[in-house]
Amino acid sequence: MYEERPARLDGAVLWTLTTQVGAPPVPVLPDGCMDVIWCDGRLLVAGPDTVAHVPETGASRYAGIRFAPGDAPALLGVPASELRDRRVELGALWGGARARRLGERVADAPEPAAVLEALALRRAAGAPASDPLLRAVVRRLQAGRPVAETAEAVGLGARQLHRRSLDAFGYGPKTLARILRLQRALALVRAGLPYAEAALRAGCVDQAHLARETRAMAGTTLSAYASDWAKRDTPQPSGSSTTA
Repeated sequence: MYEERPARLDGAVLWTLTTQVGAPPVPVLPDGCMDVIWCDGRLLVAGPDTVAHVPETGASRYAGIRFAPGDAPALLGVPASELRDRRVELGALWGGARARRLGERVADAPEPAAVLEALALRRAAGAPASDPLLRAVVRRLQAGRPVAETAEAVGLGARQLHRRSLDAFGYGPKTLARILRLQRALALVRAGLPYAEAALRAGCVDQAHLARETRAMAGTTLSAYASDWAKRDTPQPSGSSTTA
């Protein structure tokens, strides 16, 4: 069962996932976000994905905090581009002893995700504030605005926006825009809209365009995605929430 709720950290989400032994893993689709994840004793960082990620089987309990796009690098102390399409042990970034102590606190807590939330709040208190320009970039791209128009609106040149996006999001603004568009379209598909209507409302040229993007980034077809979603008994994370 998957559950989530807003975190006290602006834009972040706390989530938990319990899986049945032997259940097939659910692919995690790109969403522009990064997570810190506890899974059966391990602490991992899920970097920004460009394609669907299939979690390893074996773990049955997960807890995590998913950060808003662009927020995690300042809290973790590493550019997002270094973690693109990767799952990395937190100890590799912060040191093994520190990560082990934190993992023990998470394991002993009645609400494991709350320990990760407290950690994120402490890190945020000592980290630079989120760049308001990049927050504006995310809002505009989430709304479907073109990349060139977005760069002009926030007062950044194309090269400058690309460079800053690599550090904050893990990839350039065009890739982020594609990922956010796919997320919009698949949310509409999950809501029951016909594929052609979902494609147009999300900003795709047509249904064929959405089908190509779904295969390229989600690794499946539109019909298979919709069918798999309909078979699930409980909601599942649609983005980077589960682990390696």
